[in-house]
Amino acid sequence: MSRRPLIAGNWKMNGLSADGIALAKGVAEKRKAEAALACDVLVCPPFTLLADVARALAGSGVAVGGQDCHAKVSGAHTGDTSATMLKDIGCSHVIVGHSERRTDHGETDAVVKAKAAAAHAAGLVAIVCIGETLAQRDDGRTLEVNKTQLKGSLPEGANAANTVIAYEPVWAIGTGRTATPEQAQEVHAFIRSELVKLVGETEADKMRILYGGSMKPENAAQLIALADVDGGLIGGASLKAEDFWAIARNCA
Repeated sequence: MSRRPLIAGNWKMNGLSADGIALAKGVAEKRKAEAALACDVLVCPPFTLLADVARALAGSGVAVGGQDCHAKVSGAHTGDTSATMLKDIGCSHVIVGHSERRTDHGETDAVVKAKAAAAHAAGLVAIVCIGETLAQRDDGRTLEVNKTQLKGSLPEGANAANTVIAYEPVWAIGTGRTATPEQAQEVHAFIRSELVKLVGETEADKMRILYGGSMKPENAAQLIALADVDGGLIGGASLKAEDFWAIARNCA
């Protein structure tokens, strides 16, 4: 099954207006100059930059996504943003269940599942993040943890068109450490085998699974070439247009 890779940049809590617009324009220029690029490109800036970034990327072929959403459409939820608001501002995707949300905000699989369902209802593609900590890996629980998170976080009706899975080995996020190609492929292949049970073989074969643990220009080619790695959820390297584009150009 041929899956078109997705290179998604997660800017996290970085960037003021001028910096964000400049970065978005830099990515847009590179995308327009490379019409034959063999992957889809997405950037997920902080909420304050979404409108400006969406305008800067208009017509470039680069999609825009949010970094989180609330499970409800509206209501008394101070400080939160609904999936419908993201859709209204120009987003096509939203990240849910990022390890930093799970850790910093205590988000459970059930919370992530509700957010992903809200994303689907709003017409957004949900990028559902799962992954183990270093302690869990050292305890030999890598596959168990990812199986549990995947099953608990994937909403009913998830399919290859409305859902992307991002495998984030938590111990490799922002640490400079990266899973070896063998480690990454093992977990990605396992996730796909579990997806067969959850969404059926046809959808599992089509669903993209991104690697999200310190992918950078130096290791991108080796990781993206793996059979079950369908692109990357890029953190730090997405904050420099040159680095982000160097990763995207590794897609064949």
